Amino acid sequence: METTYKVKVWKIAVYKGVKGATYTARWTLDGREYREPFGTRALADSFRSELVSAMRRGEAFSRESGRPVSHASGASAVNWYDFAVQFADAQWLRTAGNSRKNTAKALTATTVALLRTSPTTFKPVEVRTALREFAFNTRRREEAPPEVATILKWVERNTLSLAAWEDPVKVEGVLRSVDTLLDGKRAAASSIKRTRRILNVAMEYAIKHKILRTNPLPKGRGATPKTSNAVDRRSLIHPQRMARILARIRRRTRGGRRLHAYFSTLYYTGPRPEEAVAMYVDDVTLPPEDAEDQWCDILFHTAEPEVGKNWTDDGAIHEERGLKGRADDDTRIVPGPPALTRIIREHIKAEGLKPGDRLFQGENGGILAGSVARRAWGTARKAELTEREYESPMGRRIYDIRHTRLTKWLNDGIPPAQVAYWAGNSVPVLLAFYAGCIEGQLPDLKRRMEAQGDLPELP
Repeated sequence: METTYKVKVWKIAVYKGVKGATYTARWTLDGREYREPFGTRALADSFRSELVSAMRRGEAFSRESGRPVSHASGASAVNWYDFAVQFADAQWLRTAGNSRKNTAKALTATTVALLRTSPTTFKPVEVRTALREFAFNTRRREEAPPEVATILKWVERNTLSLAAWEDPVKVEGVLRSVDTLLDGKRAAASSIKRTRRILNVAMEYAIKHKILRTNPLPKGRGATPKTSNAVDRRSLIHPQRMARILARIRRRTRGGRRLHAYFSTLYYTGPRPEEAVAMYVDDVTLPPEDAEDQWCDILFHTAEPEVGKNWTDDGAIHEERGLKGRADDDTRIVPGPPALTRIIREHIKAEGLKPGDRLFQGENGGILAGSVARRAWGTARKAELTEREYESPMGRRIYDIRHTRLTKWLNDGIPPAQVAYWAGNSVPVLLAFYAGCIEGQLPDLKRRMEAQGDLPELP
């Protein structure tokens, strides 16, 4: 820990704002200013007195935290890189593949920001890759090749301690670096919010293990950028466009009919893509062909998101887990209209599927690859939409098919509680996401309001 004895303590600065006054203790170490705000003058004076007493005792001050050495927590004895590896391992045991991947990305950006010096022997991209793919990947860390191990040893030697988090100026610089992309642009608000959430968990982990006393990350309004969960209605797909895209997919030479059945299930029943690929033949209840009612029932009970073989426990590309936001054994049943019944019945016959088989398989069997589905969707979308529509958000992601179906259910007047059940959402989440997409009901609502009449005329 670097220390200094060149300390100057200034008088308390007072800022009177709309919501009250803020009292800030100020001092410098070797000319570098440090600040600590307080809600009352008494607290600020008490803190300033501690600084003055330490200075008069001839006590050294830490350059990282700005505090007297006697104030130092256990943070100065813990290397950030070592802590980040420990935290990544703890998170690995309790999170799914995508969360593990996001944790590694956040820790990588933070570790680079906490390096004492920029690498000269290695390229920056090599350092980031070594951190993201090996250091913060519990399963692969021991598999790191010699050149990667050399980079990680250099990172460990050149990373600051957790005492850096006790310096508000340093914390501000780290967050600014983490929130900035490699091209110098600010990261998306959703990305910043996700990274900040992961770092908050890391700080609480440090507090739990008595490394830090308090969470140093900023709190309250303005701490993170605002994000909107509302669905962009421009992403919704018009029925005629959807029909043309599905017809184009069906005409594909390789696997067109299989993919057509998959995308039709997404459109008519609105599951998440990872829920649809996890379906088996047994999950579909088809009516007899001569039945008057040709509606089918679709059972969703499992999700298999594609997270990459480096982030799963068994090295598989997909990770099997329960439905999102639900208990492991939770299920839901969604009705499928006659059009979907006909498509799935033909699909099962054409593919020769039996109970116990996956409903939507890849070309060589097994689970349908996300890359195949995305390529088929992108090709058909480009072929069937105008250039202006293709450049727009309309159906840009496969997930937009789900948004289109849930919006249509709401616009058709199906009660939100029923739509929420079919979608696997809560009612508040459903309305928060799709309130801006509901349309077609305004004329009826106007008539209802008109029926209430105007205010009575006064004499």
